[in-house]
Amino acid sequence: MTTDTTEHEPKGEIPGRVTFLEGRGELPMVEISTGVSTAEVYRHGAHVTHFKKTDEPPLLFLSQCSRFAEGQPIRGGIPIVFPWFGPREGLAQHGFARHKAWDLREVAPAADGSVSIRFHLPDCPEASTFPRFGAEYVVTVRDTLTLQLTMANESQTETFTFENCLHTYFAVGDITAVSITGLEGAAYLDRTANMARKTEVNEPLRISSEVDRTYLDTAGTVEISDKSLGRRIRIEKEDSQSTVVWNPWVARAQQMPDFGNDEFERMVCVESGNVMANAIKLQPGESSKLTVKLSTQPL
Repeated sequence: MTTDTTEHEPKGEIPGRVTFLEGRGELPMVEISTGVSTAEVYRHGAHVTHFKKTDEPPLLFLSQCSRFAEGQPIRGGIPIVFPWFGPREGLAQHGFARHKAWDLREVAPAADGSVSIRFHLPDCPEASTFPRFGAEYVVTVRDTLTLQLTMANESQTETFTFENCLHTYFAVGDITAVSITGLEGAAYLDRTANMARKTEVNEPLRISSEVDRTYLDTAGTVEISDKSLGRRIRIEKEDSQSTVVWNPWVARAQQMPDFGNDEFERMVCVESGNVMANAIKLQPGESSKLTVKLSTQPL
């Protein structure tokens, strides 16, 4: 069964599986239950704020100080970074997609027990400086969480150049007990050292201070081993050439009003996308599809 829904009419509700609610800040939210997992997705930014397998801690970190308000990004979960990454003079950090209310177009339960929901980014004034494009986002929930962000260049004459990234905040038990594998030998830009270009020599990577690194030309799977929670998080991706690793540590955490002073101890961002030198260029009529699959297993 596939159910179409519109921006204002929650016709896709499925009793016990898909529920439309008013979330924090009175923002519309979709609650999904598959029997083996639960998830929450806001229309604001098409933002996944929660995913949890039965009998496991939540996979995603969400700050207790996060703002849930129109025009403000949600701190935690999985923000959609598009169409630019990082700061841009006079414009919002990380683009406008994470500030917009996406249209919910479809709710699609499957025979395997999974549920997929499909969002569409509506037209907005900020998009007018780019060639005409279409943006869709599909979130599929079962014992894994799969995210698929599709961009299409709908212009007949112009090249569409953009950056995209799924800025995933993972919940961990203790950041000092975390190790990250899959990045050895990769070149990265170090934002904590004036964007110096370096090469990752550590395998695994451990975090004991502020980390803000953009790894380039990294298409492979990355894993987070969390001894404190006794699990391994696997990040598989397709059509993603960049990986960003971020933890603000002590001083930076204290500077962010929507982030608790000590919350850096319980999170790490491992982000998948195409940024900086890996930015995407689509010719007229072309499309791209960024896919990320998140799964867990015991250590």
